[in-house]
Amino acid sequence: MFYGLSSGKVKIPGITVDHLLEDIQSLNVRALSGDLEVTAISAHAYPFVQDKYWIMASGASMGEGYGPVLISKKYKTLEDLKGKTVATPGRMTTASLLFRIFTEGIECVDVPFDRIMQTVSDGLYDGGVIIHEGQITYDAQGFHKVVDFGELWASRFENSPLPLGLDVVRKDLGEELARKISYGLKQSIHYGYTHQNEAIPYALQYGRDLNRELAERFVRMYVNELTVDMGDRGRRALEELFRLGAIRQLTPPVTSTTLI
Repeated sequence: MFYGLSSGKVKIPGITVDHLLEDIQSLNVRALSGDLEVTAISAHAYPFVQDKYWIMASGASMGEGYGPVLISKKYKTLEDLKGKTVATPGRMTTASLLFRIFTEGIECVDVPFDRIMQTVSDGLYDGGVIIHEGQITYDAQGFHKVVDFGELWASRFENSPLPLGLDVVRKDLGEELARKISYGLKQSIHYGYTHQNEAIPYALQYGRDLNRELAERFVRMYVNELTVDMGDRGRRALEELFRLGAIRQLTPPVTSTTLI
């Protein structure tokens, strides 16, 4: 998504972009104080920062029938995990929100996302919710899929996409500048999507134990037409997630889902 801007192939006139690479939970925490002008965050985090940020129409990660996966070495069903403890990838990640919405009677403990599979393998936890490349390699590593929250979401909401990550822009920049930045991000995503022979090697620098084939598969899962522009379909899916979070009293109500 960011290859176009990072490589200089896409520019935003009058804007200098400094790239910061951090895990999504760290970015969620930074967004609480409005630390960064433009940032990726979990969809779960947006209700808590809606006073500071607008949602950009471009840059969302949405799963079409797939999403975070609850895996285990020993157990195969949610019923099996009742009374057990599962590792989740940070309190404000969307994966953790989905876990809390759709499960009952299972304890959860926050673990850095890239340590979850190892901690489950080591027997420290009975299961884990994975959000990274492990979503396409867990079976080869001997894990059972207990539930794919993207599959569950699609079955509950008529094949609606599952909103997972968003890009947001700070409101104090003003709407004109915010829209200019949003358009630049859209161009960057389009460039990367249409020049994958350049963008995939760039992305592989940040992949964990992925070859080119698996990297391309993972990118296709979460960089799609809705990433270029989520449109009304993506916005409605976001509103459904926000509604469920508020009903379960896990997130504040969202007053507006206006897209920039």
